[in-house]
Amino acid sequence: MVTIYDIAAKANVSAMTVSRVINNTGKISDRTRAKVKRVMEEMNYVPNQTARSLVLQQTKLLFLLITDIMNPFYTTLARGAEDAAKKHGYRLLFGNSDENLEKEADYVTTILTTRVDGVLLAPAGDPSLPHLESLQRHNVPFVLLDREVPGIQCDIVLGDSKEGARQLVDHLAAAGHRRIAIVNGSSSISSARLRLQGYKEGMKLNELTYSDDYMYETSFGSLNDLSDMDRWLERLDPMPTAILSGNNVLAVEVMRLLKQRNMRVPEDISIVCFDDLGPHTEVEPFLTVAAQQAYQFGYMGMEMLIERIGHRNEKRPWKKIVLPAELLVRRSVRPLN
Repeated sequence: MVTIYDIAAKANVSAMTVSRVINNTGKISDRTRAKVKRVMEEMNYVPNQTARSLVLQQTKLLFLLITDIMNPFYTTLARGAEDAAKKHGYRLLFGNSDENLEKEADYVTTILTTRVDGVLLAPAGDPSLPHLESLQRHNVPFVLLDREVPGIQCDIVLGDSKEGARQLVDHLAAAGHRRIAIVNGSSSISSARLRLQGYKEGMKLNELTYSDDYMYETSFGSLNDLSDMDRWLERLDPMPTAILSGNNVLAVEVMRLLKQRNMRVPEDISIVCFDDLGPHTEVEPFLTVAAQQAYQFGYMGMEMLIERIGHRNEKRPWKKIVLPAELLVRRSVRPLN
């Protein structure tokens, strides 16, 4: 195996000079740097990243932990995070918790044993608190995405969930809908709570009556069994004329259920949702959505994380970025007025 001493001998420089070229440290002339790199290429030298990380106290590895890779929001977010990491010379490891606390705990253990430089994560919910506290105890910088966790102070990138949901209700009310139901994620998730608040606020501002009967709470992920949601819909009397879905995955599940009941969208019932369905909607746009800036979530979150890593020994104020959602009106709402 080729060592830095072999490189030094052939390039006629010291081993320290080779080390400085590899780690991009110290003052070395451009000519010497180019000569050392040429010899490294000729001898097919691959730097020992483990040894390098011990010297620099950095692995140049970052971890992205999200809740649902099948959700186009997180897929696009991951691309933004990867682009920002690559720009700064970092490699990105990836994990998917499936909104599951046990899987999230396993990934946190992996993060701690891998010695990554920092973590960008969307927590499963409020019960993620011990996992985040563990990262803090081990001095691992992290930035939260999309969801806050009570009891944790940190850098965070959020969407304006409350305002986005209110805009969706405003749109439905302007189209003449008076009976608007909501299918939402768990109340243990901050974004779900804010979307419910926005829904309630929109109902009140449009002088519409809110009823707990018209609210169905479930997981933000895909549902294997729609029977419970079906029984909820069956109990509603009168039936809603429109349903607001807390995210795009739930919107697909709601439409799957409606299809089983031979109900057409928007002819029989209107649907709106939070988050877009991904790039394929550009081909055949259908759902009216409050679209979040998914790519910016990942890119800006990663920029914040790398900045925090670079100043990890300094006490800097925490940053909170709130990105507005954009109402995209398409064909899933039937005007009743």
